[in-house]
Parts: sequence; C-alpha cells; structure tokens
Amino acid sequence: MINTTNSIEVLWLEDLACQDVTRVGGKVANLSRLAALERVPAGFCLPTAVYTNWTAHPNQRMILDKMEATITNAYNTLAAFVHKEKLSVAVRSSAVNEDGQDSSFAGLFETYLNIVGSKAVHGAVQRCWASAQAARVDTYRTHQGQAATPVQLAVLIQELVAADFSAVVFSANPVTGNRDEIVINASWGLGESIVGGTVTPDTIVVRKTDGAIQQRITADKSRMTILAAAGVQEVAVPRPMRNVPVVTDEQAQEMAQLAQKLEQTMGWPVDLECAYADAQLYLLQCRPITTLS
Repeated sequence: MINTTNSIEVLWLEDLACQDVTRVGGKVANLSRLAALERVPAGFCLPTAVYTNWTAHPNQRMILDKMEATITNAYNTLAAFVHKEKLSVAVRSSAVNEDGQDSSFAGLFETYLNIVGSKAVHGAVQRCWASAQAARVDTYRTHQGQAATPVQLAVLIQELVAADFSAVVFSANPVTGNRDEIVINASWGLGESIVGGTVTPDTIVVRKTDGAIQQRITADKSRMTILAAAGVQEVAVPRPMRNVPVVTDEQAQEMAQLAQKLEQTMGWPVDLECAYADAQLYLLQCRPITTLS
C-alpha cells in the first residue's frame, strides 16, 4: 500500500520499535537491542516502509522531497544531542534478512562514511537505496531462496566514530569452530580496510575460560582508512606504525569480554565490529557468525 500522507517516519536507536527486524532490518535491530546496554553511537533510522513506498510511488520525486525535510530535522536533532555543530555520520544500509543466522549479506549493500550536512545525508540515503537494486544483490538473494520477495531496506544514520583503530571480534573461532576461542582482527584507522580485505590485520586469540591471550600475530599493516575532506580514503600506514601491535593486552581482553557478554545476551556466537577512539570502546555492529557448523 502506498503511503499518501505527508509524514515520513523516523525511528531512533533507543526506540523499542527500532528492534523490529521487519521495520529496520537486521543490522539496526541488533544495534537497537544493545544501544541501552553498550556504548553504541547515537543514530536514527529511515525504516523499510520509506524505501518500499519510494519504489512503488508514481511520484518518486515527491517522496524524496518529503524525505529531505525529515532528514534535515532528524540530522539537526542528532547534532544537538551529541553536541556537534558539524556532525559527521555514517549512512548504513540495513536490510530485512541481513545479519541473520542464515544469511549475512556482508558487503552487498552500501555504507557511506564521514557524511556531513543533511543534504549530503539525503544523497547518501538514495545511493544506499540504489545499491539494493544491484545485480549482485539479486544474485545473492536468488542463491538464498529470497528472489520471490522484494528487498526491504532501511537506512541508519549514525554518529561517526573517528577511530584510532578498529577491530572485528568473533566470540568463537570462525575458522576452526573452537567455541572457547575469541578471535580479534585489528588494524589502524576505520574498519573499512579490515572488512574490505585490503589490509592484513593483527590477530589476537583470547581464551574464553580465563581471558588468557593464547596467540598474538602482529601483521605488516600497509594500508589504513582515514577521514578525508569529504568521505574517507585509504592511505599507506606510516612506516613506524606498520609493524607495531595495534591492541594492548588490556584492550584485547576488554573486547573479548564484550564479545562473550554479547554472545550470552543475543543467544548465539557473535561477529562484532568495534572501534577505539580516545581510549573508549564503541560497538558498531553485532551479527551472528554464519560460518559455524
């Protein structure tokens, strides 16, 4: 059914409705569930109904104009809440069936980082929507048996953490399947170089039973993603930092404790994206590990 009203709904991460997967997708629903418990950057979501209405509406320009006013109001509210006049945000796609236990959709939908200003956010949301119509998404959804149903896509607009370093943390070893090992991959800067596979990160293995560090491999980290004047860019890591361990033992154990806690909270082994900024640990994403048997 096409929405013919003048209002476009916004849900905030702390809203109970923001935990409804059918309204906000898996990525946002998981983060919303944890936002009151952990240090999750503040943000708001344009729910799946907005995308669905845009794709079905005979006057898509009218929907975009309404959405621009909605985004401007919500963006200004978020900027005031975090006390930043020039607020930099991440604009992140969140599809229904994404970050579930059967399918992850990892890397298929777009994310845009270091977006400043409501007009730029409005444009990034449209690019996220466009990514849902890419051929690679159709191929993946067909493989998952989801081709018969239309894509349901929400978009999260969230305060950007200017990370000193980032990490992906698994509460079970995704390679060996060992449930008593927490595996941390960490590298300098934002996490895009890790998840995009353009850097070989440091690896730390922590034992669940007592928090002991069982293994530490310090990689030659040649690339890192940093903030640019507009968006982000991948650059060479300064040579003195390339072979230096990114994570201290204490930070590794803090991330391991978070992974173990969230595994208990969510009820399944977790794959986390985290960032440290100004010595504070932030949770950016939580999803199931889909590679475990």
